[in-house]
Amino acid sequence: MGFGKETDFVIYVISKNGQPLMPTENHAKVRILLKNEKAKVIKRCPFTIQLAYDSTNYTQDITLGVDSGSKHIGLSATTKDKVLFESDVELRNDIVDLLSTRRQNRRTRRNRKTRYRKPRFDNRKRKDGWLAPSVQNKVDTHLTVIHKVYEILPITKIIVEVASFDIQKIKNPTISGTEYQQGEQLDFWNIREYVLFRDGHMCRCCKGKSKDKILNVHHIESRKIGGDAPNNLITLCETCHKGYHKGTVSLPKTIHRGMSFKDAAFMGIMRWAFYNRLKEIYSNVSLTYGYITKNTRIGNNLPKDHYVDARCISGNPSAVSDGMVYYQKKVRCHNRQIHKNTILKGGNRKRNQAPYEVTGFRLYDKVRWKAQICFIFGRRSTGRMDLRSLNGTKINASVGYKNLKLLEMRKNTLIEIRKVG
Repeated sequence: MGFGKETDFVIYVISKNGQPLMPTENHAKVRILLKNEKAKVIKRCPFTIQLAYDSTNYTQDITLGVDSGSKHIGLSATTKDKVLFESDVELRNDIVDLLSTRRQNRRTRRNRKTRYRKPRFDNRKRKDGWLAPSVQNKVDTHLTVIHKVYEILPITKIIVEVASFDIQKIKNPTISGTEYQQGEQLDFWNIREYVLFRDGHMCRCCKGKSKDKILNVHHIESRKIGGDAPNNLITLCETCHKGYHKGTVSLPKTIHRGMSFKDAAFMGIMRWAFYNRLKEIYSNVSLTYGYITKNTRIGNNLPKDHYVDARCISGNPSAVSDGMVYYQKKVRCHNRQIHKNTILKGGNRKRNQAPYEVTGFRLYDKVRWKAQICFIFGRRSTGRMDLRSLNGTKINASVGYKNLKLLEMRKNTLIEIRKVG
């Protein structure tokens, strides 16, 4: 692998006994170590080497910020002044649909075969801590990507964002603690995020008909009379908000102060299950809330991205980044469905499974084509491949297999490095 410029990316270093050390940007020294067989490459992306000789184990304090989510995970490992690793992980969101399809296929198959089976009703007790498969997959993915960061960096502390707001702060505004002694603006972000979530990020007046994407939090009664309590706040788009104060828009009669709203169970099972599992594995784990992250990001004039939020969560928002971000995507490992659901003419059922290998290549293999790194998203029996980047951008829909060089065989997590900023 060519290194390019000396400051292209960080190289991660593992000691002889497998312990992670501080990374390096001295590419010239790494070349010499590899040439003299004093080190070997153990991972291509992120590029990681392992030393073949004894070395000192000097490390610095590194904090890993984790922006947990249901669709994306943001990761950022930072010291006080430098970003060492940042990643945006895209999670799987197809499990519910796949399980529903499987359930439908099984039911129709039983009806066709009319096979008698003794009723089962008392042998399906779930174990304590059971999670739905879709939730369990997300929890496992969170733990896996964090473990992979631990393999290449000597992490000393983990901070996880578990919620967008603090329900204790809403119920008891006088609660004390260092996290809450940050000024009045921090309190406002807390309640504002709660109200936006409660109302589904939709205008309660026009229900989105104005197509205005800017949302405001409106006081039903004046702030002086009603205060900033959640039951005195509703979400309005900017069009309706301005129209209300001009007298051209009236709020629905169903909106009044003191109306009930659903309990903020928005955190859901997934994030708390992940946080509790994380504490069982690692010792130095703490939590934070989304309104603190948002206030930090805005205060430091940073863009909205998952890995940027993770940097703010780590407590080092001003850490300098080299602009290299590792984008990861979780994909399906196996497809065990034998036939497609649609039945062709004549009652024929088309096979759903493609060959495991086509001319030596598998689906999602990472390859190089004309000095460009890409992934195989489609294969033909003729040996032509559909090449795309990790986000699905088409590179070439028909490339002969002889023009490709295999870089990495497919895994359940695909990864590529991108230059941002």
